[in-house]
Amino acid sequence: MNGSLPTVRTFVSVVSFVVMLFGAWPARAELVFFQSGRSLSVKGHHIEGDSLVLTLRGGGEIVCEPSVIARIAPDEVPYPEPEPEEPSGTPPGPEVSSQPDAAALSPYAEIINTAAANQGVDAKLVRAVIQVESAYIASARSRKGAMGLMQLMPDTARRYQVADPYDPKSNIEAGIKHLKSLLERFQLASALAAYNAGEAAVARFRGVPPYPETRDYVSRVLALLR
Repeated sequence: MNGSLPTVRTFVSVVSFVVMLFGAWPARAELVFFQSGRSLSVKGHHIEGDSLVLTLRGGGEIVCEPSVIARIAPDEVPYPEPEPEEPSGTPPGPEVSSQPDAAALSPYAEIINTAAANQGVDAKLVRAVIQVESAYIASARSRKGAMGLMQLMPDTARRYQVADPYDPKSNIEAGIKHLKSLLERFQLASALAAYNAGEAAVARFRGVPPYPETRDYVSRVLALLR
């Protein structure tokens, strides 16, 4: 992970502070305020080892260092739970994102715009993917091993010769190249599904797979595009 982890003694102090400050509310959703000034609505959080795990409302998790979080508070806005989906059903319509425009939040606008222009990919699409993938946390790591802003899997990082997946520039450039390769093979929704669930899953189901997490992911990215 980019940056050194705190020592055991320092981390214990940080965790104690996080637990006292954040608490563990039974609320259905929480607002996470980052040191950078950005915020993100999540379903919940917990400490795991030397990391803070944020459980996303649409499925999936973001794993980050506690030091990047300023505070966590209950989110009083009600969020309906997603309806169960039948495998052969029609993908649900996109939910309206409660997050502000990612373009205004991104500290990587120049990198995104330059790399997107070089690859012929819509910069707004890239920003939407980054927002949903990592909420612009450069040190984000998923349980499955996806890394950085665009959540590159190890195989993807190797494919595009990324030496440091947590370096924003390298991560974004590789992520855009990978996204472009998928857009050249699939329609937009299927390309996004392939970015989330893998190309094999999209090929197997001949479109967006019937996985609730993947369908929600596609819906959230498309909602940000709109």
